[in-house]
Amino acid sequence: MTGNMIYLDTHVVVWLYGGELGLLSETARREIELNRLLISPAVELESEFLYEIGRIKTGARKITDFLKERIGLEKCTISFDRVVRSSMAVKWTRDPFDRLIVGQAALQSSSLLTNDEVIRSNYSQSVW
Repeated sequence: MTGNMIYLDTHVVVWLYGGELGLLSETARREIELNRLLISPAVELESEFLYEIGRIKTGARKITDFLKERIGLEKCTISFDRVVRSSMAVKWTRDPFDRLIVGQAALQSSSLLTNDEVIRSNYSQSVW
């Protein structure tokens, strides 16, 4: 591990938990191997919403606890106030989860691993 950090978007976390590595690009798999992995707490909240509406079969806490144990996934602890303030600058989407996730990564000028085309076309430090 190089010591660099990369934030993971919600779908990446869900795919990793489900062992769906084939859905990840070669670049994504390499970034996961080489970097310290973080998520915004918004990823955990979005995962729980997806669980509640039946889009995924496992609750957020179980997913994040499993990935913490298996791959060292960390939850970022930057204050919510700072994240919200950063997210206010993300005007290109109305999705509150995307705004928070991107805003959190942007606070540290960090890369964000995402397959989301809207994020990738608007957040210059997105990786796929």
